[in-house]
Amino acid sequence: MAAKFTARTGGSLRFVLGDQLNRRVSSLIDLDLAHDTVLLVEVRDEATYVRHHKQKIAFLFAAMRHFAAELEAEGVTVDYVHLTDPDNAGSFTGELKRAVARHAPERVVVTEPGEWRVWDMMQDWRETLPVPLEIRSDNRFLCPREDFARWAEGRHHLRMETFYRGMRRRTGLLMDGGEPVGGRWNFDPDNRKRLPKGHRLPDRVGFQPDATTRETIALVEREFADHFGDLATFSWPVTRADALAALKHFIAVCLPTFGDYQDAMKAGAPYLYHALLSPPLNAGLLTAEEVCWAAERAYRDGSAPLNCVEGFIRQILGWREYVRGVYWARMPEYRETNALGAGRDLPWFYWSGVTKLNCIANVVADTRRHAYAHHIQRLMVTGNFALIAGLEPAQVEEWYLIVFADAYEWVELPNVHGMVLWADGGVMGSKPYAASGAYIDRMSDYCTGCAYDVKVKSGPDACPVNYLYWNFLIENEDKLAGNQRMMMPYRTLRGMGEHRRIEIQQDAARFLGSLRAEPDPDHQGDQTANAT
Repeated sequence: MAAKFTARTGGSLRFVLGDQLNRRVSSLIDLDLAHDTVLLVEVRDEATYVRHHKQKIAFLFAAMRHFAAELEAEGVTVDYVHLTDPDNAGSFTGELKRAVARHAPERVVVTEPGEWRVWDMMQDWRETLPVPLEIRSDNRFLCPREDFARWAEGRHHLRMETFYRGMRRRTGLLMDGGEPVGGRWNFDPDNRKRLPKGHRLPDRVGFQPDATTRETIALVEREFADHFGDLATFSWPVTRADALAALKHFIAVCLPTFGDYQDAMKAGAPYLYHALLSPPLNAGLLTAEEVCWAAERAYRDGSAPLNCVEGFIRQILGWREYVRGVYWARMPEYRETNALGAGRDLPWFYWSGVTKLNCIANVVADTRRHAYAHHIQRLMVTGNFALIAGLEPAQVEEWYLIVFADAYEWVELPNVHGMVLWADGGVMGSKPYAASGAYIDRMSDYCTGCAYDVKVKSGPDACPVNYLYWNFLIENEDKLAGNQRMMMPYRTLRGMGEHRRIEIQQDAARFLGSLRAEPDPDHQGDQTANAT
């Protein structure tokens, strides 16, 4: 399985990164079987620049090993460097230089990376490698970086809806000639239903780890034991065939109801009708194009309603392509902004899940077990709390990058920095997505059985999300009161008496003062190693 190879000299060295596992990726599209070598490497630097969730590391290593085996079965010469190779240099740069020395290629061919830090590495490779380096555009995306940059040029506010409509026209997805199918671009208002009591959720397809995957799981448990997360529930698709099976299952079983309940949340049910395709999609096992067209076909053949299909396609053709564009158009300065001046430390319960806030306890526990939470859990539970508690953007962003199997900086940073925390001052979102406990109560069952009462407005029994929401508005009144989309909550705030404002601030100060950034000695058994 790609562990041994016969070194050949000359030809091209095709360096494929661990999130580019697609036979048609640009670096492999003109592969010469007779002369070229494909290089894949497991390196410690990439597993530890943040301490990624154990399942993410196991998923990528397993997917890489299976991809290498598939290439070899095709007759491709593969140079695969395992993490435990005694000569492993531990970094992309070190392993690439070793491979160039082994193979003496005429050139090195790579596909542009997803993350800025690796892009920086590639610029160094141009200068330091003894052979030419060719960097190709990432053809797994539907909007090249250069096209988005042209669209974004001169715009301060980069609104996804405008971009999304352009992408619909560009691709023809859900279009009837020059008009959107159904006469509307966006069916989001139809997709905000709470899950009914007693609603039966579908069984979800999972993939039993084979021998190769079990080997990587054991490797991760041994080599990265202090990382966040559990491995016992690992069932991600790690091959192209399994990823296609997961896509087929979603389209047939979940997509017809996906839109209705895409914003719903339920304790003990982290998946609901969500696709669970972002890890294989972001690693290259699937492409955005094939996923979107599969959903479109489901609408055209009558097997899924328009609101569900449009809502799903918008997440990929819209948000996924859009956040990647924002990332590359605004980096590296983008990550340094902090429009609201948020600076509180990330509470330890983001790691331990030990908190009386039932909503956060549920989401963190699910994330630990599955390396997954769906978009509303990320935005309106852990994200909303981070926003209204004034948590420092860099710490929050690192947490999101660590804990999810689908997290890469190109998708995580804009979503968290711009959408969740409004740290970019409105580049992505016209207003902060701040909400009180009433939203969580309306869209979930988390408030049932919580130690706090979402109906109580003040005091130790009150839901902290409620008074933190109003305290957030008070703390940021000078920055947000003039925002047209914030007029209604600020009108309500101005209608409160001075006594009520003081009460809100006192409750918030008491609660925020109780947060701990380090393990609680009373709950040592509940802690998991931090990633800083």
